[in-house]
Amino acid sequence: METIDIRGGVLLPARREPVELHTPDGLTLVGELATPADREPVATLVTLHPLPTAGGFMDSHVLRKAANRLPALADLAVLRFNTRGTSSPQGTSEGHFGNGETERDDIAAAMALVSERRLPSPWLVGWSFGTELALKYGLDYDISGAILLSPPLHRATDDDVAGWAGSDVPLIAIIPEFDDFLRPEEARQRFAAVPHAKLVEVAGGKHLWVGENLTRRVLTEIVAAVNPDALPLPTTWPAG
Repeated sequence: METIDIRGGVLLPARREPVELHTPDGLTLVGELATPADREPVATLVTLHPLPTAGGFMDSHVLRKAANRLPALADLAVLRFNTRGTSSPQGTSEGHFGNGETERDDIAAAMALVSERRLPSPWLVGWSFGTELALKYGLDYDISGAILLSPPLHRATDDDVAGWAGSDVPLIAIIPEFDDFLRPEEARQRFAAVPHAKLVEVAGGKHLWVGENLTRRVLTEIVAAVNPDALPLPTTWPAG
């Protein structure tokens, strides 16, 4: 049987649909929900993109590749959306950038959709700016856990981090060795307030996770937390 390599922009089978999210303060956000093609998902990734004022959006490559691959490879639902005022090839969400404050309502809209669709076991997966939103607002909801990719800990304060210490919700931070903002040694200090936090230090990693090897490492760490039975992730897929 002929196969294709799973890398780059490869799009594996899934049910994909555009969705609209409606915030408590009256905005409509654009998004996409990808679910397994022929079965129900075992868990859900609610993805939170990097900083929109620095080019981040729902199509930022790690989140797009998660949606392209993980419904097929790991039986996961993947919800992506543009936070307020953010544009991407998928469209533009209403409103204006709120510096991580008014985006609280964007998280509410995403979690409302999860509830309406009865999507199982939601995990927040934030990348850079998205990690700030996860840390600040994630515990407002009944989530199964949070995964932080390259957390800068700029807008999320030490108090926001320490707030997770009183919860048993899993908190996993994936820290690149050569991050632009928060490297492993400082990360260990900043997350020390949360005894159950798991830090995954990635040798050679950088903030943007450029390159197939680093992308695959990040997706593997996500699946290891959310659906470890799906590991190891295949590297090929039947052609045709």
